Amino acid sequence: MTLLSLIFIISAYLLGSISSAILICRLFRLPDPRKYGSLNPGATNVLRSGNKVAAGLVLFFDMLKGALPVWVAWYFNMTPFYLGLIAIAACLGHIYPIFFHFQGGKGVATAFGALLTIGFDLGASIVASWLLSLAVTGYSSAAAIFTALFAPIYTLIFKAQYTLPVAMLSCLIILRHYDNIMRLLRGEESKIWRKNKKR
Repeated sequence: MTLLSLIFIISAYLLGSISSAILICRLFRLPDPRKYGSLNPGATNVLRSGNKVAAGLVLFFDMLKGALPVWVAWYFNMTPFYLGLIAIAACLGHIYPIFFHFQGGKGVATAFGALLTIGFDLGASIVASWLLSLAVTGYSSAAAIFTALFAPIYTLIFKAQYTLPVAMLSCLIILRHYDNIMRLLRGEESKIWRKNKKR
């Protein structure tokens, strides 16, 4: 591993550690997203507050956290493997933010942002899968899980050289959703358009 790639990986983690949900909720004087709904500081849970603008901003900045470091690293001619590590570092920062007591989100939007930098065809396929899964199931978590499962397949079709890092990223997302998977199996998961009761 070169010094430059290590700098990018650390920088991506630190950027990912900036919790958009917590900061934007403070700006909009909304409740801390770690204390209501799914207890997850992400766009979906902020949406449960009823403030669509705040949720939209959280989604945008969470995606930007994943896209920006990967795009800059691509500009510096990093290999697909290191681009994958940088994307994973950004997601780990979002999931375990050093600036917020390691209490972060699921990493879905950040992962999507990183994948969108690979190519429009791949990005469009991923977004379409998420929207279709959400429309069919009504569960944000299920949409994220299904999309993570299919992301490596799309990558193999459109950008085969990125398949391994995307598969690694998908595994991280699925592992992060373990509790959601258990709730889905038990029929206890809440749909996106319903307000969650605190668990």
